[in-house]
Amino acid sequence: MYRRFSAVLFSICQRYSDSYENAQDTFQEGFILIFKKIGQFSFSGSVEGWMKRIMVNLNLEKHRNKEVWLTEIEENIPLIDEGEDKENEFHNVGYDDLIGYIQRLPPQYRQVFNLYVFEEYSHNEIAEHLKISPGTSKSNLSRARELLRKELTKIKHKAE
Repeated sequence: MYRRFSAVLFSICQRYSDSYENAQDTFQEGFILIFKKIGQFSFSGSVEGWMKRIMVNLNLEKHRNKEVWLTEIEENIPLIDEGEDKENEFHNVGYDDLIGYIQRLPPQYRQVFNLYVFEEYSHNEIAEHLKISPGTSKSNLSRARELLRKELTKIKHKAE
């Protein structure tokens, strides 16, 4: 079980953590939690999906009490359109590079970005899960994308 799912579960931890070391710690805690709760798996869905949900929830829980969510929308950063192509926005970036950029995002932006882009939550679901407003979710996603765009633009200009 560990060998089969460790890569996918560790990548979740990397996306939500601010460093490789913190991702390792959370990954270890997550697998311990999975093994403790294995008797609760109901076989109504995939075991991989069940384990992913445990890892996502553990990562969110670890950061929930430390964070202060931004509630005001800055006027100079336009909110993204719900219909924007979320899957292809960063398609020219390698996975490891993208994870590094995501890890450097402020925690509140990183969590909303991960939930929206990778977990495919709606802004209403994110708001409910993180106890923020849908507007804050949209704002934080917009800011996360803007910070990532700026970082990618810097890298692109250095390469030219």
